Amino acid sequence: MPEGNKTEKATPKKRRDQRKKGNVFLSNDAVAVVTLLAGYMALRITMSGAVEHLSTFFRLCMQTAQSLSEVSLTGRLPELLKEGTYTLFIALGPTVLVIVAAALGATFLQTRMLVSGESIQPKFSRINPLEGFKKLFSLRSVVEAGKGIIKITILLVIIYHFISGCITAFVNYMNTDISAVCGDILSRLSSMILQIIIAFIAVAGADFYYQWWDYERQMRMTKQEIKEEYKQTEGDPLIKSKIREAQRKISQSRMMQQVPQADVVIRNPTHVAVALRYKPEQDSAPVVLAKGLDELALRIVKVAEENQIPTVENVPLARSIYASAELNRQIPPELYGAVADVLVYIYRVNNRDLSKELSKKDQSGEKQPRSDRPGSN
Repeated sequence: MPEGNKTEKATPKKRRDQRKKGNVFLSNDAVAVVTLLAGYMALRITMSGAVEHLSTFFRLCMQTAQSLSEVSLTGRLPELLKEGTYTLFIALGPTVLVIVAAALGATFLQTRMLVSGESIQPKFSRINPLEGFKKLFSLRSVVEAGKGIIKITILLVIIYHFISGCITAFVNYMNTDISAVCGDILSRLSSMILQIIIAFIAVAGADFYYQWWDYERQMRMTKQEIKEEYKQTEGDPLIKSKIREAQRKISQSRMMQQVPQADVVIRNPTHVAVALRYKPEQDSAPVVLAKGLDELALRIVKVAEENQIPTVENVPLARSIYASAELNRQIPPELYGAVADVLVYIYRVNNRDLSKELSKKDQSGEKQPRSDRPGSN
């Protein structure tokens, strides 16, 4: 897909998927510089002890060679090899361990402890000549080639200055003690290595920024890719709307089954209908069993008429209950009075006395209803 179309930042899901594949941000130059710096510091710290162990082993070799014949020297050779291996481990082992730890630390710090086997699995694209040809003329190849040229140039310049500074000193070495000569050479080498490290830190800093920029560029997505990802994770909006529609129909079906249990339906002639139940023996306030607008309101009224449930037209009350009361919940206290008037009217039409219903509730040992409850005088 053309790079120009990829204008959106990568989503967290794509970053997680790419991370599982082993595609993460990593600057190899940063790892190399950290490793070089750690090795240099380890050598500076362990140099004196390493030189002492090596010099002791070399003296042992010279003494053995002078005191033994050729035949007996061959017999001592395994022992000398064993001693030499131990000396190298003691002298250089700490430095090697520090270098390995620094390399692993610099790598895991950038990849956030990622260990992925997918990146080392064999893939045909890695040996495909066409893919290799494309990579050869890619922006990354040009940058890597430029970095190589810069590194080689820096090394040549520093080594040239090192040799130029040592030419005059080499003449004076003829009349200088060997230990002083070795000390001066080591000092000059240490200075040269430090200069190389400082120069490579600058190169690694530039490479770190470039690798981050290139990684973010490759991770960019098109708007269509984001839409497709959203469909995969959140579901197709069309399917979700169908599911919501099915759930709504199921909820309405359950609600319509409760309408026959209502005591009254309060309606706006064609737009709003609310079915209420008020059983003093079980309800402390009227409960909304069903409510709906337009077509659903007409269905509620129709079911109520089929079950001979009285309906009352009260536009403001119907709208107020619909807006403020939840399904299968009691109506708000501020509507008690208006609903009580409706219930009293219905009870009178049906020749029922609400006060008798309430008195039965009181005689059963329940609390006296509050004065603001429907049906209270």
